[in-house]
Amino acid sequence: MEAVAAFSGSVPGQVLLAIGQTIVVVCVCFDMVRALSVPRSHRRYVASTVFRTLAVPSIIANGITVLIALVVASWVDVVMGMFVLVAIIFRLHHDKDEDNWWKGKGKKLARWARRQFAGRTTAAPAMG
Repeated sequence: MEAVAAFSGSVPGQVLLAIGQTIVVVCVCFDMVRALSVPRSHRRYVASTVFRTLAVPSIIANGITVLIALVVASWVDVVMGMFVLVAIIFRLHHDKDEDNWWKGKGKKLARWARRQFAGRTTAAPAMG
């Protein structure tokens, strides 16, 4: 755990943490735009798509930040980070009826993956 604390204090660690926190802030801002936009509007569609795209990376980045705060024993940062983490997870699971680019893509991506990874059967050339 000392290595985690040492890396988080280094310049590359600080750059990675800053990028992660930027992703979290952008995700939360697009969630706010989504919440304040008119239902079934283009603005809400775009905001919902960006939020759904950045939610999982935001959860991972914020989780790492909370872990580092826990190692460093910065309890205020742990509490604030957990609040943001719970808020993002709640918002991700709360609004399932949103119209966004990802809606219905799971089945389409699964079908595409099955086609890509299925054994290709080609007919052998005829012997003549």
